[in-house]
Amino acid sequence: MPVPCFHVMAKPIGPVCNLDCCYCFYLEKEHLYPDKRQAPASAWAMPEAVLEAYIRQLIAAQPAPVVTFTWQGGEPTLLGLDYFRRVLALQQRHARGKRIENCLQTHGMQLDDDWCAFLAGHRFLVGVSLDGPRHLHDRYRVDKGGRPTFDRVMDGVRLLKKHGVEFNTLTAVHAGNAEAPLEVYRFLREEGSGYMQFIPVVERHATIPGIDGPRLVGPGWPGPAEVTPWSVTGSQYGGFLCAVFDEWVRHDVGRV
Repeated sequence: MPVPCFHVMAKPIGPVCNLDCCYCFYLEKEHLYPDKRQAPASAWAMPEAVLEAYIRQLIAAQPAPVVTFTWQGGEPTLLGLDYFRRVLALQQRHARGKRIENCLQTHGMQLDDDWCAFLAGHRFLVGVSLDGPRHLHDRYRVDKGGRPTFDRVMDGVRLLKKHGVEFNTLTAVHAGNAEAPLEVYRFLREEGSGYMQFIPVVERHATIPGIDGPRLVGPGWPGPAEVTPWSVTGSQYGGFLCAVFDEWVRHDVGRV
């Protein structure tokens, strides 16, 4: 009988990120903490007592011999390498003979040789947010100054390859790239992504924000709202996946 397991994704820095992607619903969560909005990234870090309790409890609750931790954000690399060295130390303290694996989701812009050597040395699986080639990626993935990010992300990808870090890609399918599925897929394939995730961006923007400030709202929002201009339609997303599948099944089964 298979051992029943479950997956948890932690956001140890909450919504803090140095990008300002138009479609990011999570950046708005900063509105929920008005006393911290101008604070440095370190002020948003999961406190050590909470971090240790989380690590200890997740390991204890998993019946399998392998426990996987997934770290996301915001942008988790803003916490710095020392924070993740502490994560590894706590995992080993509470491992109870189990093998611990780690995954890190990042925009890639903070990666340098030190980061990539660390990730390689501890066998992290890294997910890189990448929406396609330059003109498609930069459509909505910009920094706090509205500047494009593609070149800086690709610098990070090159360093991951240099250090032999296993990585995959997460691509948001939105109005800016939905009509170019093969261009996106072939670009990711050529850059060495052997595992691709395509996430549809479908969001509604409240005409009047809620009392906490966020404007991107869920299906249960009672007030007036409009579908955002960057959202993908159902037919666009379906067409995107079908085109990618047809390319993959003809050429890439077994390697992507």
